[in-house]
Formats: sequence, structure tokens, C-alpha cells
Amino acid sequence: MNSIDLEFILVLLIFVSFALILISKKGYSGKSKSFDWIAYQAKSFLPILLIVLFLRSFLAEPFRIPSGSMLPTLLIGDYILVNKYIYGIRLPITKSKILDISEPKRGDVIVFRYPANEEINFIKRIIGIPGDKVSYIDKTIFVNGVKYIKNPQKEHNYIDDFQRPSIEIFQEDNNEKKYVTLNDNMSPPDDETFIVPEGKYFVMGDNRDHSSDSRYWGFVPEKNLVGKAFLIWFSFNSEKFSMKFNRVGDSIK
Repeated sequence: MNSIDLEFILVLLIFVSFALILISKKGYSGKSKSFDWIAYQAKSFLPILLIVLFLRSFLAEPFRIPSGSMLPTLLIGDYILVNKYIYGIRLPITKSKILDISEPKRGDVIVFRYPANEEINFIKRIIGIPGDKVSYIDKTIFVNGVKYIKNPQKEHNYIDDFQRPSIEIFQEDNNEKKYVTLNDNMSPPDDETFIVPEGKYFVMGDNRDHSSDSRYWGFVPEKNLVGKAFLIWFSFNSEKFSMKFNRVGDSIK
């Protein structure tokens, strides 16, 4: 999920607005009608900018799903909200954590800054937390020796979005929560084992055979966490010109 650094833009606009307001109070007001108009606009928009920055930085941030790596949980064109404070309060721009709130859990769907390019946001599901031993054998997950149960599902409301007839749908149970995943029978199993370092997380896409994730590029540092995805607020696939109103308001499991 490519992202414009709106946070930086908001902070810059706030500083510029403050500067214009201060200059206008220092006696420059009245000397230029253009400056007076700009200063008036700065005073009008400053409260709005502050509210938007607060909401986006500390409460919730919207994202759009551009790829199918999280099928069937998230479809291409889903617009989601991400809880920004659940894993701790972070300052805008610097991303420095100033308050711990809770720790990420196995099964959480998270947005994070891609470790290889932090200007890009990724969304995946947490499979392993610090200290875990994660094995992916014959397309089945084992965490600390415990096998995740996979129950085949016969159908899904949006099977047409999966595109390939070789796709199988499963309900996966990690002993803490249940969610739905995909396997592609045309893709061979790639058996591997990983030990999750301290301060990092092992993540995978629910579309297991079509996801660029920790199996290929490594672990997600805690400092790269953006938040937990919790709600679909809109769904529109521009490629298929398909709008799914019945997904609006769905929670993300």
C-alpha cells in the first residue's frame, strides 16, 4: 500500500499556519490585502488541521487494499480503518513511541511499514510473536510445535474475486481466533522453519501462495508497526468496477 506522507504535510501546514498568524499579530496585517486573506484562511483552517492530525496520528487511519495477498479476508479495493493507538501512542513523523498500551497478538491483521522500504505500507496477519518458533510445512502452520487446524470451506461470498479454480478455502484456527485463508493447489509447498527474534514479528498473507511476506523478506520490527486493521468502511474494485455495499461496516477478523 503506497502512501503519501500526509502526516508530514499536515504538520508542515500547521507550522505554516502558526507562522502566518504570528506574523499577522506582529503588525503586518493591513499592509497587504493578499496577506490578510491568507492569514485569515490560516486562522480558519488551523483547528481543522489540528483535528485531522490528531485523529489520523493517534486514533485511526484509512487505507486502501491494492492487492490480493490478504484474500479472502480483504478484497482488492476494500477501504479499511486501522487502529493507531492499540499498540502504543507514537509521535507524528518521528514514530517514536511515548506510551505502551498493548502488545500485538497472533492472528492480528496489522499494517506496518515495509522493512525494505519504509515509505510503503504492507498489511499482513501476525503468525509469530517474539520468541516463537514458526514452521510452515506442507502448507500447514506450526507455532512452538502446535499445529494450526485447517477446516475446508465449501464456498465464500466472493469466490469470483479469487480468479483461479485451483484455489482452496480453509478456516484456520490458531487456538486463539479463527479466520479464513487460501491455498493454491498449483503452487508447490515450501517447507521452512523460522525463529522470531526479540522485538520483531513474523507475518503472512492469508492468500498463502500469493503473498510477499516474512517467508521471503524477513521479520517486521516493532518500530515499524502502524496499527491493527479493524473495519471495512467501503469496498470498490476499480478494475472490475465492482462495488460491494454489503461489506461496509464488516469487522476484520
